[in-house]
Amino acid sequence: MDGLQWLIGEVSQENCTAVTEFIILGLTDTPELRVFLFLLFLLIYGVTVLGNLGMIALIQASARLHTPMYFFLSHLSFVDFCYSTIIVPKMLGNILKEDKAISFMGCTVQFYLFCTCVVTEIFLLAVMAYDRFVAICNPLLYMITMSQELCVVLVSGCYLCGTVCSLIHLCLALKITSYRSNVMNHFFCDLPPLLSLACSDVTLNELLLYIVATFNELITIVIILTSYLFILITILRMRSVEGRRKAFSTCASHLTAILVFHGTILFIYCRPTSGNSADTDKVATVFYTVVIPIADTDKVATVFYTVVIPMLNPLIYSLRNKDVKEALRKVLSSRIFSQRMFS
Repeated sequence: MDGLQWLIGEVSQENCTAVTEFIILGLTDTPELRVFLFLLFLLIYGVTVLGNLGMIALIQASARLHTPMYFFLSHLSFVDFCYSTIIVPKMLGNILKEDKAISFMGCTVQFYLFCTCVVTEIFLLAVMAYDRFVAICNPLLYMITMSQELCVVLVSGCYLCGTVCSLIHLCLALKITSYRSNVMNHFFCDLPPLLSLACSDVTLNELLLYIVATFNELITIVIILTSYLFILITILRMRSVEGRRKAFSTCASHLTAILVFHGTILFIYCRPTSGNSADTDKVATVFYTVVIPIADTDKVATVFYTVVIPMLNPLIYSLRNKDVKEALRKVLSSRIFSQRMFS
């Protein structure tokens, strides 16, 4: 029996080799869907770029939006633009090309930058919840408490957390010397599919991924829930109906972004096992046979938060925000007026 196990181990080791590139299978192998998927995600990416860069430009151009809330929102838009750009252009190329290869270095860089942006966004959403807590619960001290220096420190801390968490995972991933295959069943270089191809023991990698992701989620969700608990108490104590409506309206867009983003992150990275259960497989089957042929539940969720959420965030914050709509109206009207003056 021991000899048989040794022989099996030797055979498996023979199939393990160092890789110089990975083959990204993408969303689907159905040729008929390639053009449709390309056009769909090109449209989504176009809206994402226009929406997020437009939000940043609007915040910079409008003095009315030079407040801590919109300072954080401009960084959220920047991060959304970055991690969508890290993934989508390469994904669009792979949809149409037969050669879906990405170099080992390109794969690790893509994963590192993507992970940095996602962790940064997790903490940015928590900081924005704290900002809303100060604005609603201590409005008279808001501008003093949320000083420019504190805002810069908070945003820098978000980027630092993203960088450190990504470096931890990257350093451990680089220690993997051989892989069973270089074919990755995903549409970009994410850590879980990369670990699934490794020949060496990746228990530590998977454990740290689970621990770090869960810790980040827990600490940020506690901050968010605590902030909004105090916000809710404050709103319920307000005598003015208009004051309550305005407070709820201010928080609604942020809460929407939080629920959508954290829901998918929890589903993908905060599960103790990498395999899908039978129930989630059923959900995936219903989704990809009725809506769009994508291989599994993880891909569906990952597409949602890497491609769709960066597009939704600027729409959520602009369509539900009177200050943003008013600032946009003034900027557009001033530009039109200037053009008429010089024409």
